[in-house]
Amino acid sequence: METFVACLSGFLVATSIWLMLSGNLMRFLFGLLLLSNGVNLAILAAGRLTPGAPPLLGVKGELPADTMANALPQALLLTAIVIGFGLFAFALALTIQAYRTFGHLEVDRMRIAEPAEERE
Repeated sequence: METFVACLSGFLVATSIWLMLSGNLMRFLFGLLLLSNGVNLAILAAGRLTPGAPPLLGVKGELPADTMANALPQALLLTAIVIGFGLFAFALALTIQAYRTFGHLEVDRMRIAEPAEERE
């Protein structure tokens, strides 16, 4: 199972890099979202997907008899999901403003801050 999740994570990261290099701002945004999901899956796979009891102590503080699941990757994933959503919302707001300003989403044509090229 861990091998499948690791391969899926690699596929998502590779697809996201391909989308981010396409030159369209909307594809870049979708690539950013896929990259976030791919990294989250990589963190989950790195934490070992072992079936086990939840990491909770008993009534008197005793440990469970079975193996416990690792809670650290789950806590890291919750934090990464919140940060990824905030980054996606910010990038979406910038994309909407860029579309309102330029009327298109092609990155190569968005050169309003750069000086015009001199033709010889």
